[in-house]
Amino acid sequence: MEISYLLNSGFLIRDEKTLLVFDDYEDPAGIVDAAYDKGDFDRLYIFVTHSHFDHFGTHIRAYAQKTNQYIFSSDLKHTKRVKIFPTKKIVYMKHYTEWQDDAIKVWSYDSTDVGTSFLVQTPSGKRVFHAGDFNWWYWDDDTPENIELAEKIFKRQLKRLNKMEADVALFPVDGRLGASQEKGAIEFAAKTNIKSFVAMHRVDYPMWEPSKKFLSIKKDLPIWSPIVPGEKRIFDGERFLEE
Repeated sequence: MEISYLLNSGFLIRDEKTLLVFDDYEDPAGIVDAAYDKGDFDRLYIFVTHSHFDHFGTHIRAYAQKTNQYIFSSDLKHTKRVKIFPTKKIVYMKHYTEWQDDAIKVWSYDSTDVGTSFLVQTPSGKRVFHAGDFNWWYWDDDTPENIELAEKIFKRQLKRLNKMEADVALFPVDGRLGASQEKGAIEFAAKTNIKSFVAMHRVDYPMWEPSKKFLSIKKDLPIWSPIVPGEKRIFDGERFLEE
């Protein structure tokens, strides 16, 4: 699979002739535009995990002609921005539902913020998990009550992902959380069967250097922490390779 970083939690993933676009709110390097104009794909699916401005950009309406399906979290249905999209090409997914066509299958999960997270199986059988804003949001300056609640909510949702299998998992490692930025990632990696890990939601922060604690969870787990829009890696099933 070829994975290109757009910005924040935005990625374009190519698996053979299938393109998956996730949370494209801005694409400074023009990655999706270039892939769309080149046209060397059979299927294009565009996912939006929730309505926050840094996950949902209305410019993705421009790709409607060649898009097989817009797959949106159900919270987008109540926004004004969604009205410009062709209704027949939108699927709204609530938490813990499934959708499929003759090429891909999608499972939706809950978030610890707004919206959903998605697990997608491509025509070749590869699986991609995009967490959206699902994370253990541990803010050091929060109240003890809110900190306790955030932990309970995260761990409750994580139970639904127990032993989930994915070839590539994209998950927040938000630098704003400081020393706690890995909390969610550590628990997520420990409870799931993922073959690689991509850090996201890190705008304006340097490349993430995993701690020894994270690395001890799954030895030799391929990890990529993109920084610059347009960065690209190929995941061959064992490691991330630069082109």
